[in-house]
Amino acid sequence: MTSGAQRRPGDGWVPCACGQRHWGLHGAAGLLLVRRDAAGRATDVVLQHRATWSDHGGTWGLPGGAREPDETAVQAALREAHEEAGVDAAALAVRGEHVLTHPDWSYTTVLADAVVPFAPAATDAESIEVAWVALDEVPQLPLLPAFADAWPALRARLDT
Repeated sequence: MTSGAQRRPGDGWVPCACGQRHWGLHGAAGLLLVRRDAAGRATDVVLQHRATWSDHGGTWGLPGGAREPDETAVQAALREAHEEAGVDAAALAVRGEHVLTHPDWSYTTVLADAVVPFAPAATDAESIEVAWVALDEVPQLPLLPAFADAWPALRARLDT
């Protein structure tokens, strides 16, 4: 949620039986947007450098956030990517989903390919920066802990 912004119906923390609290009363979703070379190999992904005031501020992760009531994970990921990174849904093709399930909450990573060239940009106060990042550089960044944990499995899915 943007600092000072009006709360949305899905905004809020969920205490989870896993011992953590998670953002998104109805779960959360993010977009893993991939750029490919002429041979179809994944080369880069769009990442968000999170604002310092946010949870795990200063780390890198996916544009994403809380799902709203009756919103699908794809709808939430596309809405959040548009709000935070200026991603136009017409510029991508959804390829699949990867779901992290907790006892009382879930996070869905929506995997998509860029189908037209574009430059992502920080379009709200939740981002310090949004950029295309080369796949080999991703693990070298200070990643959001949950994204760091998920990255090996997500990276493997980019080539399948």
